[in-house]
Amino acid sequence: MSQANSSHNVAKARSHTINMAQITWTGYRTIVRKEITRILRIWTQTLVPPAITMTLYFVVFGGLIGSRVGEMGGFDYMQFIVPGLVMMSVITNAYGNVSSSFFSAKFARHVEELLISPLPNWVIVAGYVTAGSFRGLAVGVVVMIVASFFTEFHIAHWPVMLGVLFLTAITFSVAGMINGIFARKFDDVAIIPTFILTPLTYLGGVFYSINLLPEFWRNVSQVNPILHMVNALRYGMLGTSDLNIGIAFAIILGFLVVLLSLCLYLMNRGVGLRS
Repeated sequence: MSQANSSHNVAKARSHTINMAQITWTGYRTIVRKEITRILRIWTQTLVPPAITMTLYFVVFGGLIGSRVGEMGGFDYMQFIVPGLVMMSVITNAYGNVSSSFFSAKFARHVEELLISPLPNWVIVAGYVTAGSFRGLAVGVVVMIVASFFTEFHIAHWPVMLGVLFLTAITFSVAGMINGIFARKFDDVAIIPTFILTPLTYLGGVFYSINLLPEFWRNVSQVNPILHMVNALRYGMLGTSDLNIGIAFAIILGFLVVLLSLCLYLMNRGVGLRS
């Protein structure tokens, strides 16, 4: 009898594990599909504006100013700024997509349906982060296509380029979700991008090589994590970098682990989610 009960318990536990796996996968897939469908449905707001903005950057900085700058880092100035503009687009769109979408779910109060469901919090985070990464990477591809009309460039190291793009998109999607968790009104969603992300991006070597800076400011600039991301992507696309690539990847992974841990902690504690 005890053996029969043991077999029954094992079968019951196995069935429960299978059911939870199905629930987890279905929930994750549903969140991702909902978010990506939203991105593609309003593509004139999510994909077209970055393309127009980057076109203006290429015309103004690459064409008008670049013709006077000449070469930088051994490359035509237009080629030099391509990786920086791609990275800037990935960061801003991955971050902005998750922060605005998750806050909207809080504002409309339909995030409560996710919170009371049997889905683990990490699945909710994974769903939003996947969709945010999708938008960031999609915009990055659009910017590369736009860049191809203005200058010729080749991909020097595909694994490095893809690795840094994926890791950066995931990292800033998680950061965007943290912003969405803390935000209490729509204005809060724009504070971090306006006062932190934008300055760090423009000071992150998008339009210049840090070798042009005096030694003191060059050392100060290396504290900026976006500088390492831009240079890692520049190495992947052009084969040149002002900084050590290994250190750049270590910094990206470090930020990802810290932000992901913080995000899961906030979700598990219900910070900003419980009235």
